[in-house]
Amino acid sequence: MSENLAHLAELVGVEPAEDWQEIIIRDLCDDSREVPKDAIFAAINGETTDGHTHARSAIQAGAKALLVERHTNLAVPELVVDSVRDCVGELAAAVHNCPSNKLTLVGVTGTNGKTTTVHILASVLRVLGEGVTEIGTLNGELTTPTAASLQRQLAEAVARQDTVVAMEVSSHGLEQGRLVGCRFKVAAFTNLSAEHLDYHGSIENYFAAKCRLFAPDITELAVINTSNEYGARLAAQAGVLAIQVGVDSAADVRYQRSKSTFRWRDQHVQLPLPGSFNVQNAVLAAEIAVALGYRANDIANALATTPTVPGRFELIDESQLFTVVIDYAHTHQALATTMQAAAALTDKALIVVFGAGGNRDRCKRPLMGKVVRQKADWVAVTSDNPRDERAEDIINDIVSGMTHPPDLIEIDRRQAIAAALKVANEGDLVLIAGKGHETTQQVGSCVWAFDDRVVARQELQKLKDCAA
Repeated sequence: MSENLAHLAELVGVEPAEDWQEIIIRDLCDDSREVPKDAIFAAINGETTDGHTHARSAIQAGAKALLVERHTNLAVPELVVDSVRDCVGELAAAVHNCPSNKLTLVGVTGTNGKTTTVHILASVLRVLGEGVTEIGTLNGELTTPTAASLQRQLAEAVARQDTVVAMEVSSHGLEQGRLVGCRFKVAAFTNLSAEHLDYHGSIENYFAAKCRLFAPDITELAVINTSNEYGARLAAQAGVLAIQVGVDSAADVRYQRSKSTFRWRDQHVQLPLPGSFNVQNAVLAAEIAVALGYRANDIANALATTPTVPGRFELIDESQLFTVVIDYAHTHQALATTMQAAAALTDKALIVVFGAGGNRDRCKRPLMGKVVRQKADWVAVTSDNPRDERAEDIINDIVSGMTHPPDLIEIDRRQAIAAALKVANEGDLVLIAGKGHETTQQVGSCVWAFDDRVVARQELQKLKDCAA
């Protein structure tokens, strides 16, 4: 996979020099610390850094050319454009020989459920014989990779001879043009609630960003969950044919501790995942598979083999007499949905441990506090990646939305989890929410290992040892 610099220059409206035809570019990179051989470095202006300041380092690392918005006067060819960010996707796709044209791309967007829907869909398609690449929260730092990284990952999928890429599409990714150079066979929408408003400014702007995925120049077909207000609005205004999925798409739904059963398209489905939201995600994934041309009975059979989604309503079993669930819920709506699913699994106490991330929209914190305090029997508020904020301030924001104080305020997340497990009695359910699959905790610039699943198992083992 390669392209000569002259052709790349012409793609972005830059007049090439005579010798650029001989310069072969094999990759495009936007991180000066990870410049591969024969690459062009894209100097993107970010929220906190200016990529132009890293151009010299990129050249020292081996960059053959630069994509910039102003001349750097460094000793390599420069493609000077109005907006580097707007050009990266097209150039990266060209460098990698337009990999999305050789793949079936499925994009899933929405506030909650993206990861699970992608994971279920990928599992189903693998059972049905497809080679599938998953792109999203579980396998990258960003929900949707940068345009440069995304095109590289698509090219790697082609090289592996995968046939389908199922990926999460974030509002940031859509807003920042990371999907340029991609064409989706199917785009799906899960739901929408207040999230990332510190970035988008309002929920209407947030919704508008999501809607970009459903334009005919990006997507061929839509599958939309219309059981929420924004899904119904999107279905009415989408620029492509939309298959609608509603609350009546699954019938005869039954929930158990480790599975759900329901009927879908006259098929009996046994889904090895509990919770109403997992049923919704499974039905959305199933309808995507139908849109890709698979038969309902084959899809239903494949759903029965769905593996656990890491950190998404994940059960922790150390032979304790109560249930422990780890979940990624970190908005008030996600917490409400997860707690509803948790409450359906117990007729005893619902115990919740949660916090809120720092350097993120503060407006959701009181709403999170309100919904948890209303629905849980025992509540511990703790830290969850406070980043550059004081954990105490974040906790105060959460508690400000509660009708009465939490049972425990404990900044140390391990201690909060331990306390919740100690108060749990037989038949209770302990929900540890917010971090899900994450394996680190960030305080300021310090990042250390912390996995709710590992910590819960360790603390449960301590309880067993004390009781022995």
